[in-house]
Amino acid sequence: MSELIVMTKKNYEDLKKELDYLVKVKRHEIVERIAEARSHGDLSENAEYDAAREEQRSNEGKIAELEYRIKNADVREEVSDSSYVHLGSVVTVFDEDLGEEEVYTITSVTEVDAINNKISVESPVGGALLHKKEGARVEVKCPDGSSYFLKIKKIN
Repeated sequence: MSELIVMTKKNYEDLKKELDYLVKVKRHEIVERIAEARSHGDLSENAEYDAAREEQRSNEGKIAELEYRIKNADVREEVSDSSYVHLGSVVTVFDEDLGEEEVYTITSVTEVDAINNKISVESPVGGALLHKKEGARVEVKCPDGSSYFLKIKKIN
């Protein structure tokens, strides 16, 4: 059984656009490069041919991944209510152990960007914050069995 992938309508549409580009444009460009490389003769020592074939494998893998995500998408409406944490919320939390504030944006798994603190609803922190209200003390359970607490300071 397939696992549903939670995402926003915008994210779903972006995935469809990317898939369309990879199938209709990039796939054709790669086939042309392979044909051009083949026309140069001996394929056993043809780096251009090898590179084009590797790009083709990579592109086909990305197409398969996008098709899987689109097929298993659980598209959620974007909510503007800031009284609780939901997909799309920007949440300011206080980490009791570290004594630091941190701001997270709760996203779908396909939009995760750890460098910019965009975390998935399926991550330990995202899952713990989901559906909680401002002022709540939330326990985050780590994969190693340990846990720590965050206090929700603000929800946007």
